[in-house]
Amino acid sequence: MKRLVVNADDFGFTRDVNEGIVEAHGGGILTATTLMANGAAFEHAVELARLTPTLDIGCHLVLVGGESLISGRPFPRDVKGLMAALAGRRISVERELEAQVKRVLDAGIRPTHFDTHKHTHLLPPVLDAVARLARRHGVRWVRRPFDFPMQTGSVPLGRRLLARTLGFLRPRFHRVLEANGCRTTDHFAGFSMTGYLRTAELVELLAKLPGGSTEFMTHPGRCTEELRAAPTRLKQSREEELKALTAPETRAAVRAAGIELVGYRQLG
Repeated sequence: MKRLVVNADDFGFTRDVNEGIVEAHGGGILTATTLMANGAAFEHAVELARLTPTLDIGCHLVLVGGESLISGRPFPRDVKGLMAALAGRRISVERELEAQVKRVLDAGIRPTHFDTHKHTHLLPPVLDAVARLARRHGVRWVRRPFDFPMQTGSVPLGRRLLARTLGFLRPRFHRVLEANGCRTTDHFAGFSMTGYLRTAELVELLAKLPGGSTEFMTHPGRCTEELRAAPTRLKQSREEELKALTAPETRAAVRAAGIELVGYRQLG
């Protein structure tokens, strides 16, 4: 059996991203999304979530980009900056992430899964905090950001090599999650394809999907002036991902491969 969770990151980032995510769910294969508690369009995302009860909502936990919910100060701009902040003990990871989970809960949303912006839970101190938060709040599912091998010419070689290199973190990653009662899907895809996903690549991925459960990470959205002004490298590519997720060829590929589209609630 092939069971596929198609998750959109960055719910709450901008209103046009929010609208694209809901469109990808209503008219495409998207089944889940993760909400940024410190996103500029958080309230808009919450409103859309209430109107879209079939969409699984998780927490997209943020420690790079945006601002702290505790201090109001900017987070480090990138993962390298976060690593320096962690080394200098300038950030209290668990307090920051607890505040984000609390804001989502206070909005009336019970998250089904956790992941992190820029995959920062690959860093041991962040992973430890995320696993403890998941256990404390009864969230069983945490993303495993290790791509299953897939060769496609449109993805730069450097991205594919980086995805493979991160595999050395797997043993500790899974030990920490298991110790805290957390689960992951059997497989994951989307890391190396971020910013390069088009319909042809998605159809190819679906044809090669392994048996078991897989999470596929996506970043769909509408690209209006709001997104163009936002601090992200993913702009027009979000429109292309939205097209891919809603394309008739994609639906046909899901049927041809015998894939069951599910959310985390259906995984158990």
